[in-house]
Amino acid sequence: MSKTIRIGTRDSELALWQAKIVQQQLENLGHKTQLVPVKSTGDLVLDKPLYELGITGIFTRTLDIAMLNHDIDIAVHSLKDVPTVLPKGIIQVAVLKRGNVNDTLVFKNNEEFLGSKEAVIATGSLRRRAQWLNRFPTHEIVNLRGNVNSRLQKLEDNADWNGAIFAAAGIGRIGIRPEEAINLDWMIPAPAQGAIMITALEEDDFVKTACAELNHEETEICTTIEREFLKKLEGGCTAPIGALAYIKNEEINFKGVLLSEDGTKRIDVTRVKKLGEHNDMASFCADFVIERGGKRLMDRIKQANKKTNVYSTKSFTEDQRLLFHEKVVSESTDFIKISLNRIHPRFLKNNIQNVIITSKNAVESLITNYNSTELQFKNIYCVGRRTKRLVENRIGKVTHFEKSAKKLAEYLVEYIEGAEVTYFCSDLRLDDLPIILTENNIKVNEVEAYQTKFDGIKVDESVECVMFYSPSTVQSFVQKNDADVIAFCIGETTAKEAKKHFKDVRVAKVPTVESVIELVNEHYV
Repeated sequence: MSKTIRIGTRDSELALWQAKIVQQQLENLGHKTQLVPVKSTGDLVLDKPLYELGITGIFTRTLDIAMLNHDIDIAVHSLKDVPTVLPKGIIQVAVLKRGNVNDTLVFKNNEEFLGSKEAVIATGSLRRRAQWLNRFPTHEIVNLRGNVNSRLQKLEDNADWNGAIFAAAGIGRIGIRPEEAINLDWMIPAPAQGAIMITALEEDDFVKTACAELNHEETEICTTIEREFLKKLEGGCTAPIGALAYIKNEEINFKGVLLSEDGTKRIDVTRVKKLGEHNDMASFCADFVIERGGKRLMDRIKQANKKTNVYSTKSFTEDQRLLFHEKVVSESTDFIKISLNRIHPRFLKNNIQNVIITSKNAVESLITNYNSTELQFKNIYCVGRRTKRLVENRIGKVTHFEKSAKKLAEYLVEYIEGAEVTYFCSDLRLDDLPIILTENNIKVNEVEAYQTKFDGIKVDESVECVMFYSPSTVQSFVQKNDADVIAFCIGETTAKEAKKHFKDVRVAKVPTVESVIELVNEHYV
């Protein structure tokens, strides 16, 4: 036992307290030790919430480097701060008996604000923020960073703050827990909260043997389950995930939670297994959360702090949003608003022989004004498969359809029965179809079935690509944005309009939103 074990630690009061506990226990076993305080990036960058710094292991990275450089032999961490995947060559060698697992509320004057609509609570933890807002949605959350002492001082100095949230173990270990502090039993703690963990080099057999005697098996079992749950959800300090496992009567009890950042969405899971039969517990609980919307929620959280690079001029469904490549950070909104018009009965006279419908909006207008028995047309011509499908489901059989208005016009010139058509259209429509028909002596009776209103917004400068679904979405976009983007279009008609404004125009293989998404993904692969 002649080797001196160099104990690496952060230099905060709490970190030093934890390192000294390890030092004391090792020395009680007869080992020589030396404390080596190291300042970490997490202590140096205090102007942003931890979850905005964009990296995991912010409190452990400096110690990992020191260990790999052989400047220290072991590192002592708060286990909740340690990434679920350790750097190559570094392993967990011990977990000490766990302390208080709870989060604690320290308040200024009294607890009456808990029953008030308005209150200000301070925390730098996304998990605590989300759970607090889930329970108290009208309260305001302010950022709070720094070591335990400085956070308590900030609470004291800010007169408009009602309280702040701390880890009970942290303020308890260094003896500064205020008497009026209360444990938040309803708040699910961070995975491994309250546990002290020791890492070492995998190759260092002497240190591994020495630290193994400090390991507390029950704490190791429970924290391992919690961290595996976290890992399976692919969460770190950037996700509001809580997890707690404990052993009682030879059974392991587990509860976990995943929330949206604002606390409006919450997915809980609980499970009980006999000790020794718990190997799949973390995986089962994570899958339970994932299958109930957890993956979608995690995807949103991961994208939340990334800049948007793709914008859609039509709102996505949830299923469509999931189709994007991981490099795509997309937003969507409807750049076109539709207002259905009242269609006068005179336009539905019995002798209407030929009807042209080029969009689902015209279909919606017709079926809103009249029932299917009143919509008796001999020949219905339409544009697009989806429009055709909708017409046949709600109105009647389609005589013929084409993928564009121009192609439909060219078909009708050759094959139309008679020399007159009724065209249910928008107040904004392309000229190709009526011009071609009129030039070929076919009378076009235009009926304004709906109005198209531009409702575009100014998009972020980070947007590189825009998805368009009709000429009017292009027109709406260019009213408030420049043309320095790639235009991904649903079809040739839309592309024709886009080429008037954009240098790089690309057209989907088939006229569907999913096909446009596929085109975008190809660009980012």
